[in-house]
Amino acid sequence: MSDHVPVTILTGFLGSGKTTLLNALLCDPAFADTAVIVNEFGDISIDHDLVQVGKKEMMVTTTGCLCCTIGSDIRSSLAELLDASRSGAVPSFSRVIVETTGLADPAPVINQIVPGGAPAMGLRDHGVGRTFTLAGVVCTIDIVTAEATIERYFEAMKQVAFADRIVLTKTDLARDPASLADIDLLRQRLRELNPSATLLDRNEGGFDLAGVFAPRSYAPHDVGPDVEGWLALEQALSAEAASGAAHANVARHGDGGILTSCLIADRPIGAKDLDAFFLVLKAAASIRLLRLKGLICLEDDPERPLVVHCVQHAVHPPNRLDAWPSDDRRTRIVAITHDIDPKALRQLFDAVTGEKKPLRVAPAAALAGIILAVALVGVGLVFTASSLAGAERPGVELPVNLSATHAP
Repeated sequence: MSDHVPVTILTGFLGSGKTTLLNALLCDPAFADTAVIVNEFGDISIDHDLVQVGKKEMMVTTTGCLCCTIGSDIRSSLAELLDASRSGAVPSFSRVIVETTGLADPAPVINQIVPGGAPAMGLRDHGVGRTFTLAGVVCTIDIVTAEATIERYFEAMKQVAFADRIVLTKTDLARDPASLADIDLLRQRLRELNPSATLLDRNEGGFDLAGVFAPRSYAPHDVGPDVEGWLALEQALSAEAASGAAHANVARHGDGGILTSCLIADRPIGAKDLDAFFLVLKAAASIRLLRLKGLICLEDDPERPLVVHCVQHAVHPPNRLDAWPSDDRRTRIVAITHDIDPKALRQLFDAVTGEKKPLRVAPAAALAGIILAVALVGVGLVFTASSLAGAERPGVELPVNLSATHAP
């Protein structure tokens, strides 16, 4: 391990392709000596099972958004890596990649790495500062949702502004002239937000993924005056909060209606029950479902989990793994939502999947009727399980009122 280990931050809003890009990078033998820190937003970890880390890499998973905790979360993770390497518990590494949650404001994360940023909380933080150096900020941009996301969420705009490399993803979906023109307009918008960043297309011929993560000098003053101002503001806020409580939590996302729901099922789920859950959820939540990731244990083949992804109104085709990536074989879903009550979402999941009470799923026509009703009347409806299972037996109430009360 060199005297100064380069740290690259991989950021980008929910569903923009960060994990996909990271998996592709880790397949390169040249990056075998890479340590990976995956930051997740929620109470359970899923991304550590979705990132394909080889035997020579080490992964540290942090649950809870790094930017929401005043203190040394990222520094603690780096210190753990350093201690494990020095003790021989893991092989030495020559670089670190930090994949932040899609909701992360990059300012407090960067402040914990750059010299003169967030104040050190102890000797270990000073050791981290002497060993690691920030060597780049990569931001992934989903061309399908980017324009609306940047307009709606301040974090998305700041992720673009702090990056020195911006990678456009899902450009292979744009084939018609109108879509290609929209990409050109998006490029102009991104250049307005960050004229100094290198703008790259993930699907363009000659795309150099290794070059995107190559260590380089990253200085906030080179990125733009807004970046320096945001870092100074975060430094002041961090110092103020630290004076009151060394590890106080800052509710950056909860105050804005962004909440996380963790859904767990101990027994295998029927495929039709899972389909019913996603159909009702998609109709009731729509774009308020910012991101959903999950590993599903299905009844038809419980030894091969199903990976599911949703981004706003788009439900991506599921992927079947050959085996479970860890010993935890429960169904685990993390949903990040805007103004959706986590309790209602959990009740919906329990009712449709039969985690609480056994359910049968109605024919497609019956499901279509429910979806149409939700679409016409809007959220605030309550259906019974007999709507899904037929009238053969009494059903449990199926809540479709997902409006948030801002209380988990």
